[in-house]
Amino acid sequence: MKVKEILLSLIVLTLPLLAIGQTKKETAPPIVAGKGIATVSTESGTVRGYIHNGTFTFKGIPYAKAERFMAPSKPDSWTGVRSSMSYGPVCPMDITTTVNDEIEFPFHHDWGYTNENCLSLNVWTPHLTDAKKRPVMVWLHGGGFTGGSSVELPSYDGENLTKKGDVVIVTVNHRLNILGFLDLSAYGEKYKSSANAGLLDLVAALQWVKQNIAQFGGDPGNVTIFGQSGGGGKVTCLMNAPSAKGLFHKAIVQSGSYITNFTERELAQKVSAALLNELHLQPNQIDSLQTISYERLNAAGKKALRHVSDGMKAEGLPAFGLGWGPIHDGNFLPYQPTEPAAMALSKDIPLLVGSTKNEFTPFVPGTRDITMDGAKANLQKKYGDKTEAYLAAVKKAYPETVKPSDYIDIDFNFRPLTVRQANGKAVPGAAPVYMYLFTWQSPVLDGAYKAMHCMEIPFVFDNISRCEEMTGGGQEAHILADKMSRAWIAFARTGNPNHKGLPNWPQYTSENGATMILDNVNQMKNNPDKELLQIATGKSL
Repeated sequence: MKVKEILLSLIVLTLPLLAIGQTKKETAPPIVAGKGIATVSTESGTVRGYIHNGTFTFKGIPYAKAERFMAPSKPDSWTGVRSSMSYGPVCPMDITTTVNDEIEFPFHHDWGYTNENCLSLNVWTPHLTDAKKRPVMVWLHGGGFTGGSSVELPSYDGENLTKKGDVVIVTVNHRLNILGFLDLSAYGEKYKSSANAGLLDLVAALQWVKQNIAQFGGDPGNVTIFGQSGGGGKVTCLMNAPSAKGLFHKAIVQSGSYITNFTERELAQKVSAALLNELHLQPNQIDSLQTISYERLNAAGKKALRHVSDGMKAEGLPAFGLGWGPIHDGNFLPYQPTEPAAMALSKDIPLLVGSTKNEFTPFVPGTRDITMDGAKANLQKKYGDKTEAYLAAVKKAYPETVKPSDYIDIDFNFRPLTVRQANGKAVPGAAPVYMYLFTWQSPVLDGAYKAMHCMEIPFVFDNISRCEEMTGGGQEAHILADKMSRAWIAFARTGNPNHKGLPNWPQYTSENGATMILDNVNQMKNNPDKELLQIATGKSL
């Protein structure tokens, strides 16, 4: 036998023996949970979460406790290890019992389970305590000030954003509607904090973050609050709250710039008086409100709001939008948002603010399949002899406009208010403001959803795969999500959203109107829709 053949034979015989002597490298399973896994000490006690695909995940951690209409206080401490592996309860609210099938399809709501003891939060982190301090991003959910929760939409899951940016994500549940915003201060010192109890909860959550987040690998000195719709409104409220100053360092408002003033205390107290009347209670029976069922309280509260609203209309006073929300109570919210003292509170807070191109307009009946003649007739009723100028302004602002519906379903509610908030914040000597406009059009259901309200959230959280019903889950969506999530992460880290994947994003001023257009092609434009907004709103912004 030749030498070469002998060597080849030895190799063939030896390989199986080598394989026997080697151990196959095992990969970690997607879920790692059990004793001693993802265990963290907090001020109140030790919590145990789990690890999912390498991300440490904790859910339902109590950050405070509160009696009905009372200010929150620190949660009860516990001994041993508290399991924190599933979401906590959500605030009681009006849960829908019927849905519009096509509208519900992209949202995939999870209504959770309700309990008034709902002050809990959730944390996602790449690593637990180590030498590295990571930016912390605290998400405030939408739903106005009456509904929603940290678990309501699949886009709220923080795992992908945590992985993408080496940041710590926190999402929060708090008191809403009549439980969070019923002003009973006229009935004694006991209820002095009732007017904005739901916002006091958020301050308590931020205090928890300050005191505990280092144990989860986060930097309490670099906290960004961000929220969409009602969550964006809550961000605005906290920017106006002296007790929240120092608890966060950057702010992001997504389609939530609608808080231009807080309900005056006098009006809020009329609602409370009407509530007592609905329940046939005297002022000296005010403590009864703490024990009646939520269902009865909620029903009476809605009647009280209608009663006060009807009274205002009868007096010729504006009553549109009267509902549960932030109250100018002189204490938690001592100023109206436009007062110089209020603006000074957030002067040093960088702001990222924007909205979506279409918001709620895709759901207006009769717009989806409208013809061009129908669109022009629709516009003629609104703009009269300015119709042609309007059509030209749409084409100038959005050169990609093709379908007749594209001319009539542009949002003119959130966008002007976004510009207004940015203009008010972008003053000489203040922290920078950055503006965006999300125009990406979803291909789902023949393009019916467009850039609707909430459409940008899966992109911010890099959760396209979790939200395929909304985004379609295609490559273009994933590419844009990568760019947007990196911008939000960069802003949370430094106060500046710029990164290599986007064109240069300059600071916004009322003069330059610098706006990042977020779409398949990202573009920086100055005052991209100024003429259009002037025609649509009838005023210069």
